[in-house]
Amino acid sequence: MIEGFISLRFLDILDILLVAFLMYQIFLVIKGSVAINIFVVIFSVYLFWQLVEALEMDLLSTILGQFMGVGLIALIIVFQQELRRFLLMIGTRDFFSRSFSVEQIFYKNRKSLSDKEVDEIVKSCVNMSATRTGALIVLTTRAEPGPVIESGDVINSKVSGRLIESIFFKNSPLHDGAIVIFNRKIVAARCVLPLSKTTDLPAHMGLRHRAAKGMTENYHSLVLTVSEETGSISIFEPTSHQYNINSQVLRSKLENWYGINEQKKEEASQTGNPLANVFRKF
Repeated sequence: MIEGFISLRFLDILDILLVAFLMYQIFLVIKGSVAINIFVVIFSVYLFWQLVEALEMDLLSTILGQFMGVGLIALIIVFQQELRRFLLMIGTRDFFSRSFSVEQIFYKNRKSLSDKEVDEIVKSCVNMSATRTGALIVLTTRAEPGPVIESGDVINSKVSGRLIESIFFKNSPLHDGAIVIFNRKIVAARCVLPLSKTTDLPAHMGLRHRAAKGMTENYHSLVLTVSEETGSISIFEPTSHQYNINSQVLRSKLENWYGINEQKKEEASQTGNPLANVFRKF
């Protein structure tokens, strides 16, 4: 405890740091949306309420207290989408070290794509980019996005570059919408994705890119887009996006998403370690 004008304990410092961290995470969620204006107003009213209570202005304090009590319910209603995004972000952001991540603890048994299947996706994107065929490909590793899959047509087929290209062929009845790849299968096609309401997207990005962004905001997913106008390939992750990438960057992103690079490093280290080879036989 620090003695002086005020007593400050270690728990007080920890409390301040946790609140600051929480406020920063909330700011990241609502940044770029109209929700930040509402949040600033509510936060200002809360600070004013605390000031009134400190000055012992009982009448005004009671009125503001009643407002804040009802305001909590109103806050949940107004920030429904933002709260959903925040809760999803808790599971996707690296709050802890990688060894204790939610992905490894709860989703370890999900099947990862092989090198061949990654090549199939990369080749199909490159081919569709050359012919300026619009495409929207969703890749999930945790759980099937039920509402999104239900909005389309179930396929449950192996990952194939030819199949992906045929689905997005402009005369195909399945080309309008997205395909969902999960557990090493093309689960569904012609899926409708939730649109993002963010204002961060550049002006040159259209409805397909906004749908890709919206998907990553609502579900833990990686979304690939091929522009029908320019043929450029874009990739949307839960916390970022890249526009007009080449095949090398695309392959690297997919390998990182499915942990293929880490698997290769682990296999290489085991191969170079004689003791690991001995224990692997048992």
